[in-house]
Amino acid sequence: MMPGALLCAVLLDKIFGDPRRFHPLAGFGRIAAWLEAGMNLHTENPSPQRRRDAEVKTYTQNQVPGVAFLRASAPPRLTVFCRILGMLAMLLLLVPLTAASYFVSQIPVWGWLAQTLLLYFALGMTSLAQHARAVQNALDSNDLDAARAAVGLIVSRDTAAMQDEDAAKAAIESVLENGNDAVFGAVFWFVLAGPAGAVAYRLANTLDAMWGYRTPRYFYFGWAAARLDDALNFFPARLTALTYALLGNARRAFQCWRAQARLW
Repeated sequence: MMPGALLCAVLLDKIFGDPRRFHPLAGFGRIAAWLEAGMNLHTENPSPQRRRDAEVKTYTQNQVPGVAFLRASAPPRLTVFCRILGMLAMLLLLVPLTAASYFVSQIPVWGWLAQTLLLYFALGMTSLAQHARAVQNALDSNDLDAARAAVGLIVSRDTAAMQDEDAAKAAIESVLENGNDAVFGAVFWFVLAGPAGAVAYRLANTLDAMWGYRTPRYFYFGWAAARLDDALNFFPARLTALTYALLGNARRAFQCWRAQARLW
């Protein structure tokens, strides 16, 4: 059943791309942002009313920005508590949806349709190609402002000062990275663990994209999401890199892999 669902999901993504409205991942992202605002204790969090612990209040009032300061000065109880809260928030989001995906995919007759749709929502191949093409078209038209705006949709960094070469480089890097996140990784976990595996992978990947930053706000709260995403991507990322190498200049690709892998 799964090979047919895999083929149909890829075809749906190829024909329709991402749903223009009401994409499940977009709704998931809004719920994740709401939950983080209520559970993250860091001072940059826009919900200060949630910070009730006296130790947290004392610490945050005297806090200065910077990850190095957090590492050196954050009270051990606070750092552990923030990590626990981040892990709890992650589990609250992942476990119910993954379990629901599993049970829905097991329904007789309709299970095949559920498998197809769940993987379809986890894929982003066509959307990724469209975003990359928008950057290319803007650069071909010498419209740097449009290129910056298009790149800003697929990277998290500031694009306001990017030049042509910077925009092209950022777009290529994003396509290569998201080729794993939105295609190879989702298919890998679908084949290995079924639709529930693909859903869990894509949701964990989304949480990492939202919380997995080495900034004062997310350094501790996003720790669990970042580590889970790293673990789930251990094999897919390497298979993706191998595929890229075999499809291109294999010798130079393997040289770059050896030199740059530790930097990612």
